[in-house]
Amino acid sequence: MLNYEDLNKSPNGMPTWDSLIPVVMSIAVKEDKWKARELRQKVADSISMPHNLRNYMYESGNGNVIEDRVGWAMSLLKVAGLIATPRRGVGEVTELGRTLEAKYGNQLNDYIVKKQPKYIAHQKMLNERKIRDGSIKENIVVDIATNDITELLSKESISDIVKSHNQEIATQLLEKILNEEPIFFENLVVELLVAMGYKGMHGTSIVTNASRDGGIDGIINQDPLGTSTVYIQAKRHQSANKIQRQHIDGFYGALKRIHADRGVFITTSSFSEAAEEAAKGFSIVMIDGIKLTNLMLQYNVGVRIKETYNLYEIDEEFFEID
Repeated sequence: MLNYEDLNKSPNGMPTWDSLIPVVMSIAVKEDKWKARELRQKVADSISMPHNLRNYMYESGNGNVIEDRVGWAMSLLKVAGLIATPRRGVGEVTELGRTLEAKYGNQLNDYIVKKQPKYIAHQKMLNERKIRDGSIKENIVVDIATNDITELLSKESISDIVKSHNQEIATQLLEKILNEEPIFFENLVVELLVAMGYKGMHGTSIVTNASRDGGIDGIINQDPLGTSTVYIQAKRHQSANKIQRQHIDGFYGALKRIHADRGVFITTSSFSEAAEEAAKGFSIVMIDGIKLTNLMLQYNVGVRIKETYNLYEIDEEFFEID
């Protein structure tokens, strides 16, 4: 197993997060399942670091630096499909992870990990999200432990960092949704529209019975009498499996059967050009995977605020002399 002397290091002597990848895998592969927090601690303890670096904390006191870097390595391994988290806080090495760990051992690195299909698909989705958001900058990784953050202290740079982080979270959120059951997705989209205010103060919302939904997955009555109703169809598809014209036609047919005049079609993938044209002609609102997860972040559905920072400026009026 690799130890501290074998690892690449930052100028302050702290091992770089990418050099921890083979260490994480060598420890994780020995157990069927493990708790993420315990794995981070085991990896940090296993490399025999100098005591001052092993216990080095961020200046804010919010977290141990080396354990945080282990967490970054674990995040990459999860995105690439080498490890998985079947339930919160509990992880396991996937079949792909075991294969690569056995093949490469200590030579496993971020270059190999980033060549995996799941990581490539993740990056493709992330880039599409950036293009749509009008942000094409590379992801910004801030290594606070090096204390080299002078150039990041402008309002614009901080905004870029937050935006880049949230784009990554939204992309991971979509991947997590795809690992859930279809009924979970149907409940999610109804909850999202309720969070957006479509139910109103006294309306109702339901997810329809799968065996009798007639092409309608969710219904939101915007008032107690149901005089204004939103009908929802939810399709949990992989990104390569676009919604086609026939899906829109089917949803429109379901709406016509119940004399409905409004519908929302929500998918984790995207819409073909023919599907988009049909939806516009039928007055069906389309929400694709990118827009879906952006809305989930905006309305705090399936996510929570991790940190809040106050960015101060001088109150010039306070110092004005009358």
